[in-house]
Amino acid sequence: MASTPSSVRVVWDDRFTQYDFGDSHPMNPVRLDLTTRLARALGVLDLPNVEVHPVADEPDLDGFLTQVHTPEFVAAVKAASADPDHADQAFGLGTEDDPAFRGIHETSARIAVATRDLCKAVWEGEVDHGVNYCGGLHHAMADRAAGFCIYNDVALGIKWLLDHGAERVAYVDVDVHHGDGVERIFWDDPRVLTISVHETGRVLFPGTGFPGDIGGPDAQGSAVNVELPAGTGDAGWLRAIHAVVPAVLRAFKPQIMVTQQGCDSHYSDPLAHMAISIDAQRTAFETIHDLAHELCGGRWVALGGGGYELVDVVPRSWTHLTAVAAHHPIDLESAVPQEWRDYVTTLVGRPGPPRMGDGVADGGHVWFRSWATGSDPDNPVDRAVMATREAIFPHHGLDIWFD
Repeated sequence: MASTPSSVRVVWDDRFTQYDFGDSHPMNPVRLDLTTRLARALGVLDLPNVEVHPVADEPDLDGFLTQVHTPEFVAAVKAASADPDHADQAFGLGTEDDPAFRGIHETSARIAVATRDLCKAVWEGEVDHGVNYCGGLHHAMADRAAGFCIYNDVALGIKWLLDHGAERVAYVDVDVHHGDGVERIFWDDPRVLTISVHETGRVLFPGTGFPGDIGGPDAQGSAVNVELPAGTGDAGWLRAIHAVVPAVLRAFKPQIMVTQQGCDSHYSDPLAHMAISIDAQRTAFETIHDLAHELCGGRWVALGGGGYELVDVVPRSWTHLTAVAAHHPIDLESAVPQEWRDYVTTLVGRPGPPRMGDGVADGGHVWFRSWATGSDPDNPVDRAVMATREAIFPHHGLDIWFD
């Protein structure tokens, strides 16, 4: 970890919880409220180097959103926002994944504005790091909603950076699902490197993100996909991240990193099939943070994303993310504050986890075998990693065996 505290802006607005597809939908906004309450209870949001900001109003939402999304799609979201019963499924609205609700346009746009504003603040040097764990809506396409995502706040933030002088933006996505929307929007733009480490699309939504998907004709090697087998655990996941992400980032030399830390890779998440602990997720967040300092002078915008174990996983994972960004990592053996557990008991009828970790780490670290020890062709994780290295490394002047 870097030794001197960086200034960190965390964006929070109670109105974020209005991003609500209904009580039966997996993406319940209680996860956002509980994250903020836990971060407050642990003192993370009161650290002297942490600013908590509400969302500023955007006077020209249509002009902002159409920087990435088609005017027809924005018009369809606005129509569904005014009358959810007339949502147009041709635009991905009113579906089981993306039910329409009154105010869906304003609420979704608010999250996107927050991410854009964090990108602006970090790029212009107002703060070193920005955190929006309510963002990371990486499945939204330019012309349709998808995968619980209406507007693609990630792409809108990156587009602002490109329009204001950034020449090399790195996007790293460790959500269990492939970051397809961001990849697709910048598919043929060599200024944006997208890296997604995810469960294989052969068994999981959205069914994309294979090693051979490497970017458009003008941006070969700019899309990096590591598709891991179902059931991958901590050691394999961290090994895969370390075997691909640092080398490609160092070759690309990003000026700023925008990252998506969906925590649905956890072993108790109901929508995926990975076996990752909170302890390993925190280790990955630290790796990403360290790379931002090494390569970008600390310019880092950290976003949330997926995560559907609403009590035991999401609040702890994203509180760790915020604490790592604040250079004040929380010990995995730390007790979850009783005041938070009492609130959770009142809310859902059970107290939630007693500690901030899952008891996996040894001395605060999760063990994994370095790629420098060599690959094992009989290991499915290693085969997945090699497929990505073979497809991507030559485009960046890297050796598939030794870099």
